[in-house]
Amino acid sequence: MRPTTVATLVSVGALGLAACGGEEEPGAAARTNTQAAAPSQAMNGTGCRPVQTPAPKAVQELEAPSLALGGDGYIAVMETNCGTIEIELAAEEAPETVASFVSLARMDFFDDLTFHRIAQDPSGGDFVIQGGDPDGTGQGGPGYSVVEPPPEDVAYDRGTVAMAKTEIEDPGTSGSQFFIVTADSAQLPPDYALLGQVISGGDAVGAIADVDTDPTTEMPLAPVVIQEITITEGDRDR
Repeated sequence: MRPTTVATLVSVGALGLAACGGEEEPGAAARTNTQAAAPSQAMNGTGCRPVQTPAPKAVQELEAPSLALGGDGYIAVMETNCGTIEIELAAEEAPETVASFVSLARMDFFDDLTFHRIAQDPSGGDFVIQGGDPDGTGQGGPGYSVVEPPPEDVAYDRGTVAMAKTEIEDPGTSGSQFFIVTADSAQLPPDYALLGQVISGGDAVGAIADVDTDPTTEMPLAPVVIQEITITEGDRDR
């Protein structure tokens, strides 16, 4: 979804969170060729495979997870039609946020969801890609929220993965929507719960960022689908 205020960077949960940010979020910048691009053309040259748009999932009313993290670390392996992205989850810095994400992934919550927002900065450069909404519009979430403010020294640099919230929510509020920073630095305030860092698959992230979008909504003109997220804990698969 594309809210008109900066509070639209990333959505989370039953409160209808939609985007990644309050007034610090730059406005959406339209790509010069997106308005005329057909869905079949939107992925030309990106390396993404054409796929069908998944149906929105029913409204989610899940209970907050009670998972206690353990092991030597967690990695989320995200399979998309644009390639595989591996994210090292910040279990030490953000145990509650990571526990929620791991729980959702283990129940296949993210399977067949989309990256519904590909945002640029005002100059037309890369900014963030956003996904994890069961509704596919930027308005959905799991039915609960977690609040865990990020470390004070958090930097939303290229490859950082954090959780979305609206500008009216407390810092560190999250549900299921997340964003991956595609700019060198997103220049965001420390308001967004930290999830982790991309450690492999930067080419897939770049391919998603290159998909043509609607200039008004920032939604991709061809579907970018999360086919599966697998969690590895130490040397064990989920």
